[in-house]
Amino acid sequence: MSKKEVDDVSGTETTGHDWDGIKELNTPLPRWWLGILYACIAWAIGYWIVYPAWPTLSGYTPGLLGYSQRDEVTSNVAALKSARVGHEQELVKSSLSEIQRNPDMLQFAMAAGRATFGDNCVGCHGAGGQGAKGYPNLNDDVWLWGGKLADIEHTLTVGVRSAHPDTRQSMMPAFGRDGILKEAEVEDLTDYVLRLSGQRADPRAARRATQLFTDNCAACHGADAKGNRSLGAPNLTDNEALYGASRQNIRDQIWNGHGGVMPAWSTRLSAQEIKALAIYVHNLGGGE
Repeated sequence: MSKKEVDDVSGTETTGHDWDGIKELNTPLPRWWLGILYACIAWAIGYWIVYPAWPTLSGYTPGLLGYSQRDEVTSNVAALKSARVGHEQELVKSSLSEIQRNPDMLQFAMAAGRATFGDNCVGCHGAGGQGAKGYPNLNDDVWLWGGKLADIEHTLTVGVRSAHPDTRQSMMPAFGRDGILKEAEVEDLTDYVLRLSGQRADPRAARRATQLFTDNCAACHGADAKGNRSLGAPNLTDNEALYGASRQNIRDQIWNGHGGVMPAWSTRLSAQEIKALAIYVHNLGGGE
């Protein structure tokens, strides 16, 4: 057996490896580090025995404890549902105004409504209910069909232009596209609506469109253009427009007409979910 070489400087044996005159020292690993390594190995072996660990052809090794995260989650969900039954029943039996006056019920309704809103409404109205072009902002006080609790609950229940037999129904005619008005008349009417909302407009064009508005628009929007919630007709004097308030947007609305669809949530959500959602939307900031 060849004699092991010892490094003159460190006094440590070498491995015998040499690179360009540089020799590798055979320095042992620290004992504390080895102790931790062996403990981890022992822990892993114990874990494999006690808990589910290794895949098999038909499933996995169940372990001595037979632990299952799926069973635990199922049990937790069942326990949560059981704990919520009382509140849900009370929510169904209580009126919207009673819920608003009961701090505990209001807190439960807000939490349930927030979850339902996140699952079903944020795709159109945004995470904070801020809306977007064609999708109403639920934080302000501008409501096409009314912003009281009962109004919001009814809108959620039947939808707008949905397949529900009692859906809220309104229709903005396509005055230009369908040839109801001439192009020049649409331009004049655009200036008229711009003037109503306090925006810059051609005063002569707006005057020319006065009779056009009376003949074609006042039936829904009112002679004073303040709108009609029973018809879902918006107020044209507040400079708040669902499809945009610029000249181009207003002209496009008059020319083409627009009518979005709000689903009837009564076919997808339970009565208590709709009630909680109405409470949540009402409390976003724009409820009346």
